[in-house]
Amino acid sequence: MSEPTHAALAVPPSAVDGGEPDPAQRQRVVRRTRLAVIVVLVLLALGAARTVLVRTSNAKTLEEGTAERATQYVKVAQPQSAGNGQTLSLPGTLQGFVQSPISARASGYVKRWTKDIGAHVEKGELLAEIETPEIDQQLLQAIAARQQAASSLALTKSTLTRWEALRQKDVVAQQDLDERRSAVAQSTANLAAADANVQRLQQLEGFKRVVAPFAGTIIRRNVDVGDLIDAGNAARPMFQLAQTDPLRVYINVPQSYAQLVKTGQPVVVTQTELRGQEFKGQVARTAGSIDTSTRTMQVEVALPNKDGVLLPGSYVNVALPLTASHSLSVPANALLFRAEGTRVAVVDADGKVHLRPVTLGRNYGETVEVIDGVTPNDRLVMNPSDSMAEGDMVAIAKEPA
Repeated sequence: MSEPTHAALAVPPSAVDGGEPDPAQRQRVVRRTRLAVIVVLVLLALGAARTVLVRTSNAKTLEEGTAERATQYVKVAQPQSAGNGQTLSLPGTLQGFVQSPISARASGYVKRWTKDIGAHVEKGELLAEIETPEIDQQLLQAIAARQQAASSLALTKSTLTRWEALRQKDVVAQQDLDERRSAVAQSTANLAAADANVQRLQQLEGFKRVVAPFAGTIIRRNVDVGDLIDAGNAARPMFQLAQTDPLRVYINVPQSYAQLVKTGQPVVVTQTELRGQEFKGQVARTAGSIDTSTRTMQVEVALPNKDGVLLPGSYVNVALPLTASHSLSVPANALLFRAEGTRVAVVDADGKVHLRPVTLGRNYGETVEVIDGVTPNDRLVMNPSDSMAEGDMVAIAKEPA
């Protein structure tokens, strides 16, 4: 080998040539070797330290994540008082305050009618006239019979006068006089019967004029000129008359709210077609009992309609404000329905869950009335899981700003 090659390999020429090594060169080699070993050891120590730090950090992060995931965060809400009470919304149908079918009392044919649908009529105003030829003939016959009875009575009275004069002279027997007196009494009774029959037929003649029994609006007309009218046919009335001011609405209040409805209570009536308009009314009367078939109580609402905006027969919505209740209400999603009964999950000051039984009242939709089992200061778990049990530790989640 050449000397440059020996120098590149850090081999002293003397060692190659078989001579003694140079002490200075040996020291340089030792120092270089020692420096290389130190650098390798430092690098190994740094790598080991980095590995330990990374593993420690990962373990701490894993422990914190495990602890955080093991913590059950919940949202809570407190029971609220009923405040001013709830508003019960129920459907109803408008009706005339007085609404009645107008039927004929006398049989015959319609001669003419004077009022059509939508016409406002006053009490006693003529609606239609009926031709009654049979009643006319019966009236004439009754008048003739009445005249016959009157003539017979006059004859029996004159006969009785003559027989009484003869009896005073003792020409006739007392029995004959009594028979004449009986004939007068019988003739008097026949005349009274004939008079009653004439009056009856005269009243039927009065029913030829169909008049309005009260002031209102004609909402239906079922006859025309020439129609045959059968007296007392309730299945086909001639007219339908309704009093449109005020109106009345009948609603059926469920049994759970029946005790809160009182006479004179104000209500608000709305109609879908009349957007933005509200009509004030009040409870006129209640049935005072529960219908066993529907478990509801019928309530009548009186509604003024001076402008005639509301029409009878319209479908409306009645908002009935109920009196305030002294009980508390909780959100419906705070209830737990278990085999042992209805429960709520209450969180104490230490974050421990207690399952408490409750007694429910009326259901308001989003909230439910609780009669017993909670206090205003209780913190109730919202949307509790089915696996939540007594004594579970939870953390209350903070509400976002």
